Amino acid sequence: MPKYLVFLGILLLFSGCRSVRHLKQETTAFKKAFDSSKVHLTAQDRLSQSPHGNWQLQVQGNPFELGYKRGVLTKDLYQFQEKAFFQQVETFIPKPGRQRFLIKFLKWYLRDILEDIPLPYRQEIFGLSRVANQDFDWVGSKYERALLLHGAHDIGHALQDLMLVGCSSVALWDQYTEDGQLLIGRNFDFYINADFAKHKLVEFVKPAEGYQYAAVSWPGMIGVVSGMNEKGLSISINASKSNIPLKGKTPISLVSRSILQHAQNIEEAIALAKTFDVFIAESLLIGSAQDNRAVSIEISPKNFDVYEVGNGILFCTNHFQSTNYSKDKRNNAHRLETHSQYRLEKLHELFPKAKPYNQIEVAQHLRDISGLQGKDIGLGNEKSLNQLMAHHAVIFKPGSLHMWVSNSPYQLGAFDAYDLKAIFEQQQAAEPDAKLTIPADSLIHSPLFQNYRHFKQLKPQIERAIQTKKELPNDLCHNFEQLNPNLWLTHSLLGDYYYSQKDWEKALHYYEIAGSKEISSDKNRKNLDKKRLKAKKKYDSSH
Repeated sequence: MPKYLVFLGILLLFSGCRSVRHLKQETTAFKKAFDSSKVHLTAQDRLSQSPHGNWQLQVQGNPFELGYKRGVLTKDLYQFQEKAFFQQVETFIPKPGRQRFLIKFLKWYLRDILEDIPLPYRQEIFGLSRVANQDFDWVGSKYERALLLHGAHDIGHALQDLMLVGCSSVALWDQYTEDGQLLIGRNFDFYINADFAKHKLVEFVKPAEGYQYAAVSWPGMIGVVSGMNEKGLSISINASKSNIPLKGKTPISLVSRSILQHAQNIEEAIALAKTFDVFIAESLLIGSAQDNRAVSIEISPKNFDVYEVGNGILFCTNHFQSTNYSKDKRNNAHRLETHSQYRLEKLHELFPKAKPYNQIEVAQHLRDISGLQGKDIGLGNEKSLNQLMAHHAVIFKPGSLHMWVSNSPYQLGAFDAYDLKAIFEQQQAAEPDAKLTIPADSLIHSPLFQNYRHFKQLKPQIERAIQTKKELPNDLCHNFEQLNPNLWLTHSLLGDYYYSQKDWEKALHYYEIAGSKEISSDKNRKNLDKKRLKAKKKYDSSH
């Protein structure tokens, strides 16, 4: 049994398997309030699609209205998204009994979620949940399920350190931009499966209280992972490493939503962040038009600090950089043992000196697939800034309220440009400004990328053959190797396959090739070394 399931079992043994507290009472109260509020769509509530494929949602109103309008307008997309998520849960945990065990744990771990999420956001989640998919009622009520899904990202990060998130960000201002104004670029490397990434949602929200804002995420999500408000305050989140607490707190996407909705400068953003208790470690990269600079709020269950620079350029990957975390053992180990430090060094390499950069150059760097010194480290390597797994990339220019959002695939598609000032002030339909579009990357049309897509299609076949010990045609294995020959994982998987076939010589051969490539983390290198030694012992004993 996986170690994390053992850990969950121990917690449940001592917990009494309690569920979300006061859920039934709140559901009854919310239903009564919702039914009496007579929510209806207006001409300003709309869903459209950009010429390049992203969905565009515009909603306004009080919390119940915002949630319900989100749900009604994106119903098919929302239900598709929920299905994609639970299909991946089945992939991770195929046995129904263990799935139910996980759900019980989630409910216990987030037992105080009604206290941890501010009332307006609970009301919004309730409104959204009214159109949730009935196929998953076995998990819990629609409202309970929507609450749990908003905490699922944090739980996966906290308990298993799933590298579903490996984001990279850069903020430039003063001598680093053409007009001296703040310019921010970020990759949101969050990947669950292809279906989950299929429908990207650019939303423009006018809440009854607080500032209007634009954000990029997916249907069914009211939190914020990348966004900017009408005051020119932007926020993007990057996961980091911390201790695992024994109960859930406020989901980080709702912390960032609160900041985006209620803060207009860095001082207010920091003050708001301090009012929340969280259960994961996260860097909140805050950009401010009023301050014309950016800072990184570094927040974790037991610590808090703000990382600032005075030279007009700030980088952020997946470890903390401030003074308060300089002696944090987990953070320092995470920096050295994962790909976070490597990507930080790559950012330094791509922005080597004070020269005026613009949004086109920032997009070009966000799309960079190479390693340090331009080394070919294979496509899909987590050490690349462009890991070819990004849910989206965004570029913010807070001073002029411009936002560029990537379209599929990954961050390679065209970046749609939005004039948020016009959208917010005139309440006009959210349409990209075609004159400011950043074109799609030429990699999309290259044989290299077509090979990568074929590689992604073959990879599950190799993995299934490893699990079932099924023999594959030699030409399929050879083709798989040639499609992505510089990626360490290509050769590691082939080593695993030949090990499953008891072909110790070929297994050792491929493990040795994998070891000569740029391996994405210290953990992966250690695992590879163990497999290589096992294959060598098998080979030596058979000769």
